[in-house]
Amino acid sequence: MTVETLTVRVARKRDEADGICSLELLPVEGGVLPAFTAGAHIDVHLGSGLVRQYSLCNPPSETQRYQIAVLRDPASRGGSEAVHAQVKEGQLLEISAPKNHFPLATDAKKHLLLAGGIGVTPLMAMAEQLSNDGADFALHYFARSASKAAFVDRFASSAFASRVHTHWDDVPQDPPVSLATLIGVPQAGQHLYVCGPKGFMDAVLATARAQSWPEDQLHFEFFGGQVVHDATDAAFTVKIASSGQEIQVGADQTVVDALHKAGVDVPIACEQGVCGTCLVRVLEGIPDHKDLYLTPEEQAANDQFTPCCSRSKTAVLVLDL
Repeated sequence: MTVETLTVRVARKRDEADGICSLELLPVEGGVLPAFTAGAHIDVHLGSGLVRQYSLCNPPSETQRYQIAVLRDPASRGGSEAVHAQVKEGQLLEISAPKNHFPLATDAKKHLLLAGGIGVTPLMAMAEQLSNDGADFALHYFARSASKAAFVDRFASSAFASRVHTHWDDVPQDPPVSLATLIGVPQAGQHLYVCGPKGFMDAVLATARAQSWPEDQLHFEFFGGQVVHDATDAAFTVKIASSGQEIQVGADQTVVDALHKAGVDVPIACEQGVCGTCLVRVLEGIPDHKDLYLTPEEQAANDQFTPCCSRSKTAVLVLDL
């Protein structure tokens, strides 16, 4: 399967905070780039088959450039380390057109944005868009310290500075911030958006759900997941609907790995069930969902799954391939 890419030039690379750098990407031939909406991300090809997703954090009104920001993660599987150590100004990169699995709710009357650390990147673009639209919103930015928070100066000088509330771990607040108080009870037309480390997001979403927020008013995007293996994982068979080919998946093997070894091409990127690149329709059987991409409702439908991390609860899964 061929994946179309765009070629861009790294026009600028700069440090935004401790351990965070940003890249400004411009079209090689000048002109404009494909339009994007707030919350969108791009796939960035970093060589040797390494593809990672990074949110666009510049205003969606800009068509001549893309901007991304990347945290140097000590537990990196190669992506963040490659951006920080290998990508240079003037270098050409292959990227995808923007994709958006984390859009603003067009019918919302009020928006509550909660960012944890590097999770601020898609919410930065959202704040820019909401401010430009004259919408009612507030952004709460949590980080260990101001020195580890990207775009602090940009927020401070923005037209929406009064709507941004910062919460640094090394600056005690009196009284201490309470997620329950900050999130509050759901209101008609109010939507909540959260992005950041998994622990932070889990806490925000658990708090909102405990206060009876409807799922359709909660919006989130995980930056990274962890493929979960447990003792109950068993071997099973995937059947390719178009050819009838049956492929065995070992107890310690991913579906994607088994498919690739059998010559069945499925595009992959994050390999953690976060990005949705490998999403495949399921025609028969019941998946064992282990992703962070599908909503609970989508998982319950059992008509699609992420073969990079999810498995099967039945002996056979028939895939629409």
